[in-house]
Amino acid sequence: MNQFNGKTVIITGAAGHLGHATAHAFAAQGAKLALVSRDPVALKSLLQDLGAMADAAIFPTDLLQPQAVSAMVDQVSDHFGQIHVLANLAGGFTMGPPLHETSDADWDKMMDLNARTLFHCVRATVPRLLEFGGGRIITIAARAATKGSGHMAPYCASKAAVITLTESLADELKHQGITVNCILPGTLDTPINRAAMPDQDHANWVALDAVADVILFLASDAARSITGAAIPVYGRS
Repeated sequence: MNQFNGKTVIITGAAGHLGHATAHAFAAQGAKLALVSRDPVALKSLLQDLGAMADAAIFPTDLLQPQAVSAMVDQVSDHFGQIHVLANLAGGFTMGPPLHETSDADWDKMMDLNARTLFHCVRATVPRLLEFGGGRIITIAARAATKGSGHMAPYCASKAAVITLTESLADELKHQGITVNCILPGTLDTPINRAAMPDQDHANWVALDAVADVILFLASDAARSITGAAIPVYGRS
């Protein structure tokens, strides 16, 4: 059953590994896809990979530029009509020095990639969802958001901000037909993580399609009464 037939899904961070998996999962369920990333070449590659299975279009956008984000949402609406789902997957990770040696630039980088991009996207998208009477917003935090770790303070703090923003949005929008939830993945099984941690047991990590399955669930009617949740998807990691 194609439960997302006729529904438009914005996927930010679509050029990333999780973005690829999520795009394929939504496409298999009949969704119309607005694929968003800074990298137009990677977006074109994803579009070719999806092929005829998806009604998809690419929207290269710098999510740190609020005017560009607003323009992107307008373009998606013009192209597809009603927007039903925002899957905000954009973000980033880096280790760093101890907090007392962390530069403003390193702090700002994590806050920008993980929190500010979310802020810009929901600020531009929520009015469209309200205009059409509801929708779904799914965000990506991390297990690291729940407990600080050494040499990861900016990342942990920025992902904790994602949880708080999710909860705040859910509270603001709960009577207006919009649910807002976030996912807390454990260690994702990606080529980048495998290269960074070659001695780890990769079989215990979280498969990308497993996270995509949870994203689709939160976007579906089955999750209509879930909002403000932070859902752990740790696998055995």
